[in-house]
Amino acid sequence: MKYLCLIYNEEEKLEAMSQTEWEALVGEALAYDDELRQKGHLIGAQALQPAQAATTIRVRTGEVSTAEGPAAGPKEQLRGFMLIDARDLNEAIQVASKMPQARVGSIEVHPIVESE
Repeated sequence: MKYLCLIYNEEEKLEAMSQTEWEALVGEALAYDDELRQKGHLIGAQALQPAQAATTIRVRTGEVSTAEGPAAGPKEQLRGFMLIDARDLNEAIQVASKMPQARVGSIEVHPIVESE
């Protein structure tokens, strides 16, 4: 079964990291990506630009509106995603819990609707 793991981080925490801390986190995350790829779990992953670079689009009563920034204003912002393959939700949670980014934010795990 496929799961989308949404990676959220507090941008202020990331900005407060030293260059050494940031490079260590990124290196650890890339190494974990490689490990998941070798085990057949990783389907795809991508980091996102900071939330300020997002554009939110809404359509109400036929009118399209856009706003700069993310759709919601939570403390943690969406910073990346991973699409993984796991036997079940328990295995997906185990995989997500080992993502280094979870130590400085959170990972949201969503089952994917598989179409026939």
